[in-house]
Amino acid sequence: MLRREFLKTSAGPCASMALSSLMARDARATNPLAARMAHHAPRAKSMIFMFMVGGPSQMDLFDPKPELNRMNGQALPESFGKPVSQFTKGDTKLLASTRSFKRHGQSGLWMSDLLPHLSRNADDICYLNGCFANSTVHAPAMYEMHSGRTIPGHPTLGAWLAYGLGSPSENLPAFCVLLQPEGTPEGGAPCWGPGYLPAAYQGTLLRRGASPMLHLNPPADISRERQQQNLDLIKALNRLQDDPADSRLAARTATYELAFRMQMSAPEAVDLTRETQATKTLYGLNNPASADFGSRLLLSRRLVERGVRFVQVYSGGGPLSMQWDAHDDINGNHGKMCGHVDQPVSGLLTDLKSRGLLDETLVVWATEFGRLPTSQGSLGRDHNPYGFTMWMAGGGVKGGLAHGRTDELGLRVTEGRVSVNDFHATLLHLMGMDHEQLTFPHAGRNERLTDVAGKVIEPILA
Repeated sequence: MLRREFLKTSAGPCASMALSSLMARDARATNPLAARMAHHAPRAKSMIFMFMVGGPSQMDLFDPKPELNRMNGQALPESFGKPVSQFTKGDTKLLASTRSFKRHGQSGLWMSDLLPHLSRNADDICYLNGCFANSTVHAPAMYEMHSGRTIPGHPTLGAWLAYGLGSPSENLPAFCVLLQPEGTPEGGAPCWGPGYLPAAYQGTLLRRGASPMLHLNPPADISRERQQQNLDLIKALNRLQDDPADSRLAARTATYELAFRMQMSAPEAVDLTRETQATKTLYGLNNPASADFGSRLLLSRRLVERGVRFVQVYSGGGPLSMQWDAHDDINGNHGKMCGHVDQPVSGLLTDLKSRGLLDETLVVWATEFGRLPTSQGSLGRDHNPYGFTMWMAGGGVKGGLAHGRTDELGLRVTEGRVSVNDFHATLLHLMGMDHEQLTFPHAGRNERLTDVAGKVIEPILA
């Protein structure tokens, strides 16, 4: 007798719970992207996760430090220790920010003159000024921010959400990735990989141009009727090999069927020509500097609008000149990179809000680390994992809030510490998932995104 048959005929709550668990596992195996119940009522249905590759400087964008400006050119006080980074050893002089800061919105959030467009959305944004990480090197720090570990091979945030929640859309992927056209970040494909989760949960790369998804159009000599016949034949052959203990064939069939349905839905979803000129202007598509990132954020909005669960968008990739990695000239680098993203990010928040989507879409502005208050060369800054800023908006987060702080020079967190595990636990919580319950058996233990740590950042929840 199969376990399912035994449990169906058994009485009692334990048998019912066991049967429910088996049935849920069967449903995931048969259709790995089928929508599933959250652990608790979610505040957000989808997430747009923007990643700034290279490490933006918190004290030049979001977190002004008057004391740093006063001590410009002086040695770092001995009480701060010697913060060792990738290229400096903590013995260089302090470097003031030359940016001008103002408070914005009714909340009075600080923002520098590098972000004139985003400053209009201050009351929708929640700063996490107390973030810290565990590596001064780009790739390991990226792996940690994407998967909770500094080594590759673990499932990433988007993969965990696709595994835990599935997809509301039957015709589009659950997890999409939009790269900088100049190239990938140092971390590469492990930043959107499924690790030891089934391959169905990895990110789907969308390319630049009119056809972001490859192979959507079948060869001219193959009709939809013939494609349907092929799928029916695959199903029939799989049934001949049906094994209740191994549902991999059924899962593969479901993947073929998703690809078949995408041929009808995806071309419309990725077609930006359907947007009004006013919307394109809002995202900065009329500006050569912001047109690319604006196009990707506009596409992100169209994807979540149609049921895509998680969209990961990169600012930075490929050559060093196209990253936020300001070792030589903080002003020159950040002036260029902010020119790429400022108007598009503001446009995304404004557009989502006007459509009534911001409350159910969690927008995240993340990076692998920040920058040091000390100088590298005469105008640059080295990597700082000891204290930096990331932010969220929408999706159940309090707007106009600055949570946590760093010391008077912007080096280390002094209040409201947010580890990467805390960050991930909070993102999962807002999506309706308990980070301690979202697990996958691997190598003899139940793995999870937050490993054995992480607490939800309760003060930022609306």
